[in-house]
Amino acid sequence: MPPSARAVLYAAPGVLLALTGLFHPAVLTYPTSGRWTVVHAIGLFLVPLVGVALAEMVWNDRSPLARTVVLGSFVYATGYTALDALEGVGAGYVTYRLGPGAARSPAVDYLVDIGNALGSLGVLGLLAATIAMAALAGRRGGMRALAPAALLVVASLSFLDSHFDPWRGVLTVLAIGIATGWLALIVVPRDLG
Repeated sequence: MPPSARAVLYAAPGVLLALTGLFHPAVLTYPTSGRWTVVHAIGLFLVPLVGVALAEMVWNDRSPLARTVVLGSFVYATGYTALDALEGVGAGYVTYRLGPGAARSPAVDYLVDIGNALGSLGVLGLLAATIAMAALAGRRGGMRALAPAALLVVASLSFLDSHFDPWRGVLTVLAIGIATGWLALIVVPRDLG
């Protein structure tokens, strides 16, 4: 695979999640509940791929750093997908089903609470994965890995208290996607690309 195609492939999950985030409503209300639900349903399929892209880059490497990338990516993919399922699709659907003018149900708050708790674990997994990826990329690529590795870690730090909604969240996941694609040019051996 040509290096440019490899970079696009690895960047795609983050970039597509950012594009989806452009449609993310600021708040969950009855009028926004349909869009809220759809955006998070799409996120169910894109969020894990952000972790898969990171893990796949180092899958055949058995070093402790590579294993940390894989484990952190798994924790992220699981925890953040749970957030999208519960707080996103679940809370959005319940809000829609309650109908216009209905008071917000405590059930929605319960879904938001458990979704946020699981999502918080997920973003900690992402941070661990990206720090390990930055160290591994530094070993493999030296100084040419510095900029994309720093971008990946800084974006992951931003993701600790953002989501993929406009504007900070959209820019955050876009940066994660761009950094992942950029690092694929450094981390993935040419014979595997």
